[in-house]
This record gives sequence, structure tokens and C-alpha cells, in this order.
Amino acid sequence: MAKTGLSGVGMMVVPILANAFGGRPSVGLLLPILIFADILAVTWYNRHAQWKHILRLLPWALAGILVATMVGKSISDLTFNRLLAALVIGGIGILVWQDLRSGKLRIPTSRWFAAGLGLLGGFSTMIGNAAGPVMALYLLSMRLPKNVYIGTGAWFFFIVNLSKAPLHVWSWRTITLDSFLLDVLLIPAIAAGAFLGIWLVRLLPERIFRIIVIATTLLSALLLF
Repeated sequence: MAKTGLSGVGMMVVPILANAFGGRPSVGLLLPILIFADILAVTWYNRHAQWKHILRLLPWALAGILVATMVGKSISDLTFNRLLAALVIGGIGILVWQDLRSGKLRIPTSRWFAAGLGLLGGFSTMIGNAAGPVMALYLLSMRLPKNVYIGTGAWFFFIVNLSKAPLHVWSWRTITLDSFLLDVLLIPAIAAGAFLGIWLVRLLPERIFRIIVIATTLLSALLLF
């Protein structure tokens, strides 16, 4: 559902898996699930993507991934879990703040705005697959229609998640044969969620869609407490 419509819902998965499997292993377990869902999302929303936004963020996001790879490999599991929680809660905070002040805030258009969010998004997606609020902050700031919002985000995360996979296999060793086979078993549920997300987005007006993105992301943050 998160990849094809209700993006904030995906954040709920992060603390659930972290509690069940531990912070670092859960990140590797979740990544193939996200890639499977990305494939469905880009297939459905391909024509709606705006590549200028993707190309604006992508180099910085890749740099953030490399920084996070080095940081995450050298810290303890406890520190990793705390960093994961901080990134999710921080992302929620900036997203809600931006939306509450949307009528009073001048939307940043400089390249440094994209660079900062790209670095933060790359770092947070590598540490905990938790870049949803950061990407939502950028896309909501651009005032994109809901289908363009979803399509642009889908392609961005598909590229980013594919680039992370080799690092999880060979650097962090958080994707193993066992974890991947468990992910494969979940493909039917991933597909069901994807089509449910598509159906719900068709029913929702633009304003309601925006509120749901923020509200579901906020709700997921409460799980980290």
C-alpha cells in the first residue's frame, strides 16, 4: 500500500521489524520487500514520474547512502537502533512542521534544498529504509498532483533501493539466502497491498490524500515509543 498510494503506512513497518528482528537485520530483511513493491509501483505509475525531481535528488542520495554504509558498519546494535528511531521521528517532525506552515512558508527552490534532503534521504534510507518523510517533504513542497507524487517517488526509491542491495549483501551482510527466501514468501501479500493502494488512491481527493500521507506517517512514529 505504501508504494502505490499511502506512503506514510510504510513507516509503520520499520519499528515493527526492528522490534521483531533487531534494527540492523530488519533493514536487510525489509529491502527486498520494498524492491518487489517498487517494481509494481513503477509499472503502474511509470508515465506519471517527473524525472527532473529524481535527477535533482539522486546524486546526493547516493552520497548519503555511502556515508550511512560506513557509519552503520562501525556502530553497535544499540546505537543503530537509537539512530533508526531518531531518523524516523525527525522525519515526522519536519514533515508535519512543513505542512502546518505551508501557507506561510516560502517553498525552497535552491539546489541546496535538494542537496540537503537528498543527503538526508540517502542516509536515512540506508540506515533504516526510513527516507519516506524526507522524500514526502520534498515532493509535497513541490505541490505535485497525487499521481505525479506517487510516480516520482516510486522511481526514485526503486533506483535507490537497487543501489543499496549490493551494500547490504557484501558490506553489512544483512541480506542472506534465508532472509531473501522469507521475502519471496511475502510476494503475494506485497502484490495484494499494492493493488489495494492503487484502489484507495483512486477514491481519494487531493486534499484527503495529503492528510492521509501525514497522518499515517505520524501514527507510525508512535510505535517507536
